[in-house]
Amino acid sequence: MNIVMIMVMILVNVHDAKAKLSEYLKAAAKGERVVFCKRNRPFAELRAVETTPAEPRPVGGAKGRLTVPDAFFDPLPDEVVGPFYGVPEEPSAAAPVAESSGKYRSVRGPRRKGRR
Repeated sequence: MNIVMIMVMILVNVHDAKAKLSEYLKAAAKGERVVFCKRNRPFAELRAVETTPAEPRPVGGAKGRLTVPDAFFDPLPDEVVGPFYGVPEEPSAAAPVAESSGKYRSVRGPRRKGRR
């Protein structure tokens, strides 16, 4: 037994496409190919995106390859959790108060006309 598939292709001029775009989008979603023409010459094609059905991943695929240390489940310290709840962070002794100015030249102002 031979199975014959007939592919439907719709040729549309730009003017008609503007007027009936939603109809052509529905046709493309059903599997038809819509070819847009300018002065009866094809220049673009609209067709449905081929998607592969996603199968759920099996649970436990990394069993035996991953170890989680017990410290992972310990509560976080207050200085980490505090800022999430609006508690201001206390400055630590190691935090710099000010940075050094560095060795940069000062920026000159705009040049006046006539001076080079």
